[in-house]
Amino acid sequence: MTASDTVRRYAIDAPTLLRIVTDDMPVADDIRLVAPHSIRSDALDALLSGDIAEAEARQLHTRMTELPIRVLGDRVSRWTAYQLALAHGWSTIADAEYLAVAKLQADTLVTVDAAMAARADGIVPVATLEALRA
Repeated sequence: MTASDTVRRYAIDAPTLLRIVTDDMPVADDIRLVAPHSIRSDALDALLSGDIAEAEARQLHTRMTELPIRVLGDRVSRWTAYQLALAHGWSTIADAEYLAVAKLQADTLVTVDAAMAARADGIVPVATLEALRA
């Protein structure tokens, strides 16, 4: 990549990560993904609560692990998440962590979850999964 190339940074949430790996969707080379440290555990929680065979869950876990994602769990991200949750009256920081990472480290949040997109309104720009496609 040359200095003149533009790298786009997108934050993703766990449902989006699961869609990427389930659909075996290629992510464009000029895109860098970011997420809170909990993303892979959150995605595994979703698999655990679904009706999925263990062998398939293992394959998806492997794909999740292989997908390059810069995961963040620093004090600034956590505190920003706390402030977002407090300001919006949310009872946990779970969703706020994704929004904090998007606000601090990304250009846009990509989500397949309508509820997350609604929460992001007015906080960070939101894009559809197609924004990541190679």
